Formats: sequence, structure tokens, C-alpha cells
Amino acid sequence: MNILQYESKIWATADLLRGSGIKESEWPSYMMPFFALTMIESRLVRMFDNLKAEIGEEAFASINKDDLYEMIKDQGQGYNIYIFEKNQTLTDICMNDKSFEIDFDAYLHGFDGETKDLLGVDATEGEKFLDIKGIISKLKAKKVLLGYTKLWSEIDLKPFNNSEITTLEEHIKRKWADISAETAGEQYTPDDVIALIADIIASKIEESDKLLKIYDCTCGGGNLLFGVEDRINAKFKRLTQTYGQDWNDALYALAKIESRFRPDSKIEHGNTLVEDKFYNEEFDVVIANPPYGVSWKGYQKDIENDKTDRFKYLPSVSDGQLLFMQHLISKLDSVGMGVVVHNGSTLFSGEAGSAESNIRKWMLDSDIVEAVIQLPTDEFFNTGIYTYLWVLNKNKQLQHKDKVILINASEKFKPLKKSKGSKRKEVDEASRLEIVDAITQYKDTDYAKVFDKEFFYFNKQTIMLTNIDEYGNSFEAKLKEGKTSEKLIPTKLSVGERELTEFVITNFDAYLFTSLEDVYNQDIKPFIASLDYREQPLVVSVNSVKYWFDSGQETLIKEVNGKQELLGCGKIAVKSVYKRANKTQPERIEISVELTPDYEKDYEIIPFYRDATENKEAIQIFMTKYISKPFEFLGNVVGVELNFNKVFYKPENLRAVVDILAEIELIENELKVLELGLVL
Repeated sequence: MNILQYESKIWATADLLRGSGIKESEWPSYMMPFFALTMIESRLVRMFDNLKAEIGEEAFASINKDDLYEMIKDQGQGYNIYIFEKNQTLTDICMNDKSFEIDFDAYLHGFDGETKDLLGVDATEGEKFLDIKGIISKLKAKKVLLGYTKLWSEIDLKPFNNSEITTLEEHIKRKWADISAETAGEQYTPDDVIALIADIIASKIEESDKLLKIYDCTCGGGNLLFGVEDRINAKFKRLTQTYGQDWNDALYALAKIESRFRPDSKIEHGNTLVEDKFYNEEFDVVIANPPYGVSWKGYQKDIENDKTDRFKYLPSVSDGQLLFMQHLISKLDSVGMGVVVHNGSTLFSGEAGSAESNIRKWMLDSDIVEAVIQLPTDEFFNTGIYTYLWVLNKNKQLQHKDKVILINASEKFKPLKKSKGSKRKEVDEASRLEIVDAITQYKDTDYAKVFDKEFFYFNKQTIMLTNIDEYGNSFEAKLKEGKTSEKLIPTKLSVGERELTEFVITNFDAYLFTSLEDVYNQDIKPFIASLDYREQPLVVSVNSVKYWFDSGQETLIKEVNGKQELLGCGKIAVKSVYKRANKTQPERIEISVELTPDYEKDYEIIPFYRDATENKEAIQIFMTKYISKPFEFLGNVVGVELNFNKVFYKPENLRAVVDILAEIELIENELKVLELGLVL
């Protein structure tokens, strides 16, 4: 039997929800607890039957209740009084519609404490997990509780093993994710991406008697974590142990329930970034598909006060992806490796010197990044964006040291015959083999390029430019020569039709303004703020001397008795201030004018070199070649970004001019024929 035949039957339970007026977006919250209940019961019944078979029917019948409880408890899979002591299942309970509600309540309370907590049997306003209590109340109100429970009781998963049930669970959870994810940040990892991640990991590990510890810090319902484990177990005899943590109540509960039916798995509930439940553990393999573009403002203070030293830099509060990245790196053991799914922002967000750039630099400085893989668009169920796999490795081969390979797998896919939400493509097995081979070979191909890690570094050299006029002169040079002064004591300032002849104003027109401060706020301040010496005919007079800026020549001009002198490129700064009365001076408005050099802060992006002396020389050569204005060096910051477009850019093949002209001529001839037809 193929367990996936039950997928449509399980999904058919939603027909009753639809008929009850329950919105599609709410279906997962109704289906999750009952699906979990079905999985738990089937596995407990199978475990119970296996115990009977091992011990023998006669010997089993003679076991007293307490010994039976201890025996089942040792299995670590849970307990239910109805299943183990009364030999009844959900199907039996649904047969008597008169006592159903009482029996169903007793059945749910017959589970062990942990199972009841996970299902939310006694949920209050605190942690609800799967909140079956709340769902039952809603189904009662709709008068469909018995009918809905009967549908689930007919789904018999007992014939299937844990791996098969897990496969079915992942298909159902995928559908839930498709209809319930509220943002593109909430991602369910598709099977083909899980398979690719597992193949990459498999290419890096070997058979060993050492336990392989696998960790997912945002495990959700466990599909990525358990999916990778199952694929590793299919390829290696090596023992595995899984660790996961998630903050979402319902998804944590599903993962926790699943973990109890696995040989060695530990799932914890909570926010990994605030409370790492595995703070004293390190892992051989880390994997994760953390949320994209999700704010961490709600727990910002906790992150800022974190004492674990795992966060080297704090990225923008609007996106916590690189917080998860740093956390995962901190969890790797001395030879550990990992594969992490991110969107493109982790490659290039933030300018040089920003936390994001510094995190990337720290990762490359530490030589922990082995590869970055660009996946096809339309790979995930609720977003069509490009996604990327970061391959981390603390145990790089010697020839991979201080290098990073970029793999453009955007065309490595097979179109789906039928779209699944936004998912229209899948990385098929042949494509997965090509991608893994590219990492293994670590050579340049048409879709893979190997770089020294410094290729992704760049200098952001900040400079202070001194702007010059069209003759190459600056006002700064005039000042240094001592041939002019900066501060003026003007007698008149004119712009357009308005003139100012008072530069210390102490009186005001009481008919127009209520106070001198009112004059300042309503008239002088906005007027001064509106002045633009470059765009307006702004003239400053100091007795018989006039100053203005000539935009055509980009220079300040000084005119004395009709004779003009070019002062070089500079600025006319007009400022105003309102001052209250003090012991020595009255209340007043002061207006001042100053000629200043025209400085402009700018930066240049310059290639980076590992050797400090060579890097300094490269900056100097660049500046000499490209900067013609006088300048001073300010700070230099080294940034890091990984730009797939730059590396794999393919220019569009332009058509030959001859072909274009021939086509134009053909069109013109066709138009002439049409025009002739209109005339006739």
C-alpha cells in the first residue's frame, strides 16, 4: 500500500469545514490536532501490537497494569488508557453517538501528560500548542464534532512505519503551509530542496562509528530536519541524532510528536535567538530555513544584551536572517558543516561598514563559507523569489581554503506538470547531481565559478572633494593665499524683488506679527531657508562691493566699481538665528553671510587586495586615475557582498546594425504601399 493514497482522504476532511463556513485559511488549525491525534494513535497501537508479538499473547495477558505501564513508558512514545487498558481506539469511541462527547473527552484525558500538553487537551490562555480543546469547542458550536472526528477515525495509518507516516505528514504540512503562510518570510522547505541539502551534506560526511548530530534552529514542524535525517540514514549506516527548536506552538508540537517516534531526537520550544535550549551543545551538521525579512524588534533588548558571544554584529532590526546565520555558526563543532536557506538580502544588503556587510566579512575572514548556490525562482510554495543555499564548512579541503564557489543553479530545474501554489519548478535528481558535483570538483564551469574570498571584498574609500570652477580654481585656494576673507558684514542682500538691509532686527510691525519671534518663524527663517545661491540671482553687498555666484562658470564673483574678480568655486552661506534678550543685549534676529569653500564628501568603490601595501597602492592609483579635483582621504571601510548578477551576467546579443536598417527599410516600403492604397 502507498501511504500517499491517504493524502486525498485527509484533505477531504476539509470539505466538512468548508460546509460549516470555516475559512480556508483556518483549515490548518482545525486539521493539525486531529492529524496529530491520528498519527499518535496509529503509532501507539502498532507499538502495542509489537509488544504483544514480542512477549507472546499468554505472557502478555498475565502482565499487571503497573508493569504494563512501565513497559510502555520505557518506549518513550506516550501512553493512552483507552488504547492500552481498554483496547479501544477513536473508531470505537465514534460508534456510540449518544455517549461520544463524554467518551471522546475521557479518551483525550487518557493520554500521558506530555501528549495532552502537546495536543492542548487542557489548554488555557497560555501555551496552547495544537489547541485541540479550542477546536473542539468551535466544532461543537458548529454541531459537527462527531462527524468531523468520524472522518479522522477512518484514516488508518497502523499498517505504515514511521518513515512512511513522516512522508505523508510532510505532504499534508506542505498543503497547510501553502494556504496559511501569511508572509513570504514563512517558508516550508520543498522536498526537492531538502533532497539537495541532504545530498550536499552526504557529499561531506563519511561512514563512521561517531554519532552524527544534526541541528535545525528553526525546525518548524520538522520537515527539513527529519527529511535530511531520513535521507542520510538511507545512504549511511552511521547513527544520527536530531535536535530542533521552534517558537511556533503548533509546529513545535507536531515536530515534538514526530520526535518521540524516532530513535534519538530532541525538540524544544522557544525563541532560539533569545533562549537557546541547546546552549551547551555543538553539532556536526546545522541546517535551517529561517524566516525571511522578519523583524526582531519585539525582542531587541534581549538580543542586544545577549551574553553568549554568538552575535558578532546586529543586522537591521527589520530582518533577522543574519542573526540566525551567526547563531548556527556558533553551534558548529570544530569540523562541522551546514547548509542554510536564505533570500538574496543576506548576500548584499547593507553598505560597507554596516552590520550586514561586517557579518559577511566575518564569515569570509573565518573561511567558513565554502559555497553559495542560487536556486531557481518559483521553488517555494508561497513566493517566487530567488533563494540561496549557503554551504558552511569548518573542515574545508586544503584546495578549498580561502576560496568560495558560486553556483548558478537558476536553470537547474524541471518544470512541474502542475503548479503547487507559487511552486512551478523543482530541482530534479539530475540537477542535484550536477550541483553536488560542482561543489565536489570545485572548478570553473559555465554555471560555477571559484574565487579567492577577497574577490567579494571592496574598499569604500571616503574622500573630501574640493569643488573647482571651470578654470580649475577653488575659493579654498583664495583663502589660503589670503586674498579674500570668509565672513562678510553685509549692507544689503538681494534676491529677486526682495532686499534685506537690516542684519540685526530688533523691531517688528505689530499689525502683521505678534512678536519678534513670530517674525523669525513666519518670515525670516523660511525666507533664508529658501535661498539657493546657485539657482537664484542672490547678491550680497558690502558697501560698494558685490558678491554673487556665476553658475555658468561655477565660480564666486567679486565686483568692485564694475571690475569683476573670479574667486573660484565656493558657496554663499546665509544663516539666521533668533536670540532672546539677555542682560546686555535686547531680543533680536541676527542674519549673517559667509563665503565658504565648496567641499563635497564622496566615496569611491575600489577593488580590494589582501596585502595591505598592495591595497593602499591600488587605492592611490585609482584616485590618481579617476579623481581630477583636489581631495583629502577620509576613512576607508572594507565591505563584502556576493553579487551573482555581476559574476554570471550574460549581455544580450545585439542585432547587427545592417539587419536593423534592412528591417526599417522593409517596414517603410510596407507603409508606402499602405499609404498608396488609402489614396486610391
